[in-house]
Amino acid sequence: MLEFAGFLPILLIIGLAAIQLGLVGYAANQAGSGARAAARVASQGEGSGEAAGHAAMDSGLDADVSVGDGSGETTTATVTVQVPTLLPFVDTDWSVEKSATMPNDDPDAGG
Repeated sequence: MLEFAGFLPILLIIGLAAIQLGLVGYAANQAGSGARAAARVASQGEGSGEAAGHAAMDSGLDADVSVGDGSGETTTATVTVQVPTLLPFVDTDWSVEKSATMPNDDPDAGG
């Protein structure tokens, strides 16, 4: 019983670290989804790529979406998401950045 009580804090720290690692993966997944959506909408010229990027992600995440001007053959969108921290007293200030590039639609292609 005493050995278990001494080992319990280590088990809790390992468990919390595993959950925090899952949050990093979730933030990376959301950043990728937002970047693809923003680049797709901006490359098609159908609206605001930034709004589409934010709409494709969880609204509880602190994210910054930026879309290139799309003046060439492709449009690139970059999303930076702040990784949520599990413990409020731990200030990690981690962020995940993902980019996506989509080809621009050719208005003369008639297809």
